[in-house]
Amino acid sequence: MSWFESVAEAQRRAKKRLPGSVYSALIAGSEKGLTLADNLGAFDELRFAPRTAGHYGERELNTQVLGRDVALPVLISPTGVQAVHPDGEVAVARAAAARGTSMGLSSFGSKPIEEVVAANPNTYFQIYWTGTRDDILRRLERARAAGAVGIILTLDWSFSHSRDWGSPHIPERLTFRELLRFAPEGVTHPRWLLDYVRTRRLPDLGVPNMASPGEPSPTFFGAYGQWMQTPPPSWEDVAWLRSQWDGPFLLKGVIRVDEARRAVEAGVSAISVSNHGGNNLDGTPATIRALPAIASAVGSEVEVLLDGGIRRGSDVVKALALGAKAVLIGRAYLWGLAAAGQPGVENVLDVLRNGIDSTLLALGKRSIHDLTRGDVVVPKGFEAKLGVAAEAKAGW
Repeated sequence: MSWFESVAEAQRRAKKRLPGSVYSALIAGSEKGLTLADNLGAFDELRFAPRTAGHYGERELNTQVLGRDVALPVLISPTGVQAVHPDGEVAVARAAAARGTSMGLSSFGSKPIEEVVAANPNTYFQIYWTGTRDDILRRLERARAAGAVGIILTLDWSFSHSRDWGSPHIPERLTFRELLRFAPEGVTHPRWLLDYVRTRRLPDLGVPNMASPGEPSPTFFGAYGQWMQTPPPSWEDVAWLRSQWDGPFLLKGVIRVDEARRAVEAGVSAISVSNHGGNNLDGTPATIRALPAIASAVGSEVEVLLDGGIRRGSDVVKALALGAKAVLIGRAYLWGLAAAGQPGVENVLDVLRNGIDSTLLALGKRSIHDLTRGDVVVPKGFEAKLGVAAEAKAGW
């Protein structure tokens, strides 16, 4: 009963185990949830062109992303405070290492980067453009000293949006008063509460990676407030930050072709086609719709990844066929973490790996590297070619 055969089942178990306010923070998108729904629904519009005979007995799923070997084309996307389980990002990092893939750690994560890198040496540190350049450099130097193999600059979280169904109450600190507020939820979800009782500590709402080593961690909302008061970065700022890091540098949040070109000019190693999982500007098209045009425009110059809506191994295959080098997952592994801790995250990665393998088998492919657009049926009008007119006007 500790094993589950789909990401959907991991989500069902996470919903059963987590207090309502914690679970609702995981599933909701911004405003009406149009982008969140499209991230999922767009994959359903794509179909496959399977083969009948001539299949290969073994398939190759391993690849290289940003110069690092990974056993499957699925990476862990950085997500904020992971109070769904006491071990948080450390459990996720260990699971990713056990399954041979890379870990992305959010600067708003609940575990120090030093602990996460120790759990998975193939860890990328994610940075938001928060505070002054000196503030950002201090976080960058801490990541370098800890042994992070690369940097992820996230720019697809640009606005603060309400949710039409309401947002859960998230306290700045777990005071005695807040504990009383959450007591009914804890009592009705005893297994989640027991996980924390066993550790003899409460869920940590601090963000240690936003502090310099030895300094107290700011609260999530303290760091969020600093982010909201920081002027948004320019492309010159992106190029400057890139110049401060001599290793792999992933820019997360590109959705337009013209901005993919700007990212290449800024010197990034890779881009992730992302809309922050539907938690940014609602009404933005699904990332899988924007992927083909971006991959066609810059895929020969930088690695193109995709983030958003991955729930099955077949979704991964669709993304690879349309030009992605690999994908990043967020909610899927958080549900696994909530359902069963580190083994649950490993379970989710296994589900995706098995789904990729079985899809390759049906398509008659020996390797993920053999996938082409001809392996999927793309309906007319499916693609969202954003920024193409601007690209042409600029002379690219």
